[in-house]
Amino acid sequence: MTHVHDITALLESKREVITNWMTAKRKEVPIPIYGSVDIRDAGWKVGVVDANHFPAGFNNVATEDLGALSGLFKTHITRTQPNCAWVHLYPESHTRNQGYIENIATIQRLIQMAGFKCTIGSPELDELGSLKGISGPLTLDLVTLDEDGELLVGGLKPDLILLNNDLTNGTLPGLTAPNISPPPEMGWHQRRKSEHYSCLQGYVDEIAELLQIDPWHLMPEWFVSEDKCLTETGSRTKLAGEIDSFIANIQSKYDALGIDRKPAVVMKNDRGTYGLGIMVLTSGDAILNLSNRKINKLRYAKGGAAVDNYLIQEGIPTSMLTDDGEPVEPVVYLVDGEAAAWFYRINPKKSDMDNLNSPSARFEDYSSSGHIYGEHAHGWHALLAELSMLAMGAESNIER
Repeated sequence: MTHVHDITALLESKREVITNWMTAKRKEVPIPIYGSVDIRDAGWKVGVVDANHFPAGFNNVATEDLGALSGLFKTHITRTQPNCAWVHLYPESHTRNQGYIENIATIQRLIQMAGFKCTIGSPELDELGSLKGISGPLTLDLVTLDEDGELLVGGLKPDLILLNNDLTNGTLPGLTAPNISPPPEMGWHQRRKSEHYSCLQGYVDEIAELLQIDPWHLMPEWFVSEDKCLTETGSRTKLAGEIDSFIANIQSKYDALGIDRKPAVVMKNDRGTYGLGIMVLTSGDAILNLSNRKINKLRYAKGGAAVDNYLIQEGIPTSMLTDDGEPVEPVVYLVDGEAAAWFYRINPKKSDMDNLNSPSARFEDYSSSGHIYGEHAHGWHALLAELSMLAMGAESNIER
């Protein structure tokens, strides 16, 4: 069996070839201004398990990484908006989430470090004046809309609107101008996780061929179960059968490779979930016996949007553990398509297969914990995260 960690030397020997390949691929798609990627590393398999176009955890990166991040912001903005001097940050409305407010404050700092003016605000936040963050208040700028619905700050149009709102509930006021990045159509009201994995698969296949390894080792298996209403017994029965068949296929692969553990799958909304509406399953029986509470949790994404398509994804158990046995997963932060910062999500109340993105999680940045968990940060983890950014770029070319 191929153990991904055991072929790290092969990856390093192909570094120049992969860099040249990556450079060519980045010319084919619009590279996102930023993004974050959750990686799961089982040792025998390393894969992207979530990719966020509107990252909300810049406050968790190490201070030492801010210089590299701001430099990449400058590179991206000057390339895509050559005359830009002023960036306006359009945030979510998480006025009670102090961690998110610190994320916005950190992005503003990065934009300013890159040499741009940076204002913050949205029509939804206009009456607040400021937001209370962990490190202190964050000043909001008063915004208005012109007759065409475009956003104005102090009566003027910003050169670039940097969107940090995932638009789960649909587009919002002030997002009609062409100078918005990421583009609003990449919000979860239109984007689908399955689209990302469809785009990612092609890139993973190419890299696997270059390395002469089975692409199975670099990506979770997945499928989409469409048009399911979990309140209907017939839909649940059909879904349970699909899940059992999928798990059986994974078990066959495990058996062939000598992997001694029972497979599991992760069921999540095909739209963004913000860590909600996620369920780990070892058989379809759990779907047949869902409580109303769990059904409602799975049926609604962040903000209360109804969903009826579900991404069923092979679970990748993390082999990364603290000394106390707490599961750890790397989160990679990227700007202009390049991995530039890492932190580690640790959750003492979860298992090695569970979704770790819950209130009980804590975060340790690369500066403090990279020597413990970061052996593959600049290798496999960075490679897969950067492939994910290529996939995001390819997604933006999908007609919706």
